[in-house]
Amino acid sequence: MKVIEKFADEVIAAGSFEPLDRVYLINKIRALVGDHEEDASNSLPAAKQLVDLAVRNKKIADDQTSREVLNDQLYDLMTPVPSRVNYLFWQKMQESSKEATSWFYDLCVRNNYVKKEAIAKNIVFDGTGKNGHKLEITINLSKPEKDPKAIAAAAHDTGKKYPKCALCLENEGYLGGYGKNARSNLRIIRMTIAGKPWGFQYSPYAYFNEHCIFLDQKHEPMKINEQTLINLVDIEKQLPEYFVGSNADLPIVGGSMLAHEHYQGGRHVFPMMKAAIKQKVEFTSYPDVDAGIVDWPMSDLRLSSENTSALINLGTQIIKIWDHYDDEKRQIKAFVGKTPHHTVTPIMHREGEKFVLDLVLRDNNTTDKYPLGIFHPHQDLWHIKKENIGLIEVMGRAILPGRLKAELEEVKKYWLGESNEMAESHLAWAKAIKEEHKIDAGNVDQVMQQAVLDVFERVLQDAGVFKNDEDGEQGWELFINALKEDID
Repeated sequence: MKVIEKFADEVIAAGSFEPLDRVYLINKIRALVGDHEEDASNSLPAAKQLVDLAVRNKKIADDQTSREVLNDQLYDLMTPVPSRVNYLFWQKMQESSKEATSWFYDLCVRNNYVKKEAIAKNIVFDGTGKNGHKLEITINLSKPEKDPKAIAAAAHDTGKKYPKCALCLENEGYLGGYGKNARSNLRIIRMTIAGKPWGFQYSPYAYFNEHCIFLDQKHEPMKINEQTLINLVDIEKQLPEYFVGSNADLPIVGGSMLAHEHYQGGRHVFPMMKAAIKQKVEFTSYPDVDAGIVDWPMSDLRLSSENTSALINLGTQIIKIWDHYDDEKRQIKAFVGKTPHHTVTPIMHREGEKFVLDLVLRDNNTTDKYPLGIFHPHQDLWHIKKENIGLIEVMGRAILPGRLKAELEEVKKYWLGESNEMAESHLAWAKAIKEEHKIDAGNVDQVMQQAVLDVFERVLQDAGVFKNDEDGEQGWELFINALKEDID
């Protein structure tokens, strides 16, 4: 069978076209890839073969961006239009939210919006850090490197952008191009969150199972306040099988998309969500809410209750107090002039009828000694992790840069006494580990995994405002007393 015909049959089988549409569909595909046909191969997806065919037919340039744009155009043909996707999703929601989300996720995998093949390249492992915290590591190899033509296009793009950002609703069906994301096959579920119009989609380069994004339909900056907690509760009521959380709303401690209000969620239980309470805290004004300090490298105050109004009210008070809380001894300062430096990373999940809210305290102050942040990975860890600590990492899953795949192989060669090209940045760390362990070919991978887990645990400790030591316990005690004084 010819590859164009093969793909046309796959599109019809997916249900967005009928058999009667076959000739029409073949001509649609020909318009995209050219009239010259080739036999189909069973070893590669038909869409990938068509992209290669389009290059040979000179329908597209042979570069990463052009290939991505065409790939998504082809997969768009086998995807129902947004109105149909939304109709089917909400029909399934009448049965159960789990059935609806599973169906929508499967659709986004089948239509190649969720890049399963790319995601499978990531290096993933888990274990326990030196101080006993369960952690997960991901070395991110799924996102392709930036296309040089796309970088050049972005540098010269001085006009108004459409869409305004990668999270805007206007991305749905957007062709894309150099410096612009290809989104022809993107579908967004329209939903109402706390009475306002929002969207729900999946992440193309997911960091965990069913990694999804909830986006405000308006392009407005992120803000952590009472409305955030109201929104998280409403999402949990609608999709109880998912956790949902927000990046902090300040630079350094926040995510990379502060210009557009959004949350992340998915079907994954993170290490922090399983961490125990190490110290209970009682708020007498809120007898329906269980509270406590979590045994975690970062500074996490957990609230849980079936009474969502009480949970929202107490959580809001804690956020407001932290927003103005100072502790000079521990370099914790809420404002410098009129510039705020405190916020939280709020995360919510369900345990049956109980709503569980983690409020992770964040401070983005800098000093000459810590120019990237006092509560940010310190310089001796930058050889492994220099980037911001966002929502996913707060919960115990590291997103480490792809460069480490090759770099850590060179470190292992160094440990084994083999010829190597180890980066100078890893030398002090690699030497210290080599002195601590007897490393051979049989245990080198295990030693490396443990060493990376230990670094990530330290990364989270650096990001914690109250450290897991005697001084940190004193800091927690002062803050808890300040909370009780205002709340009770």
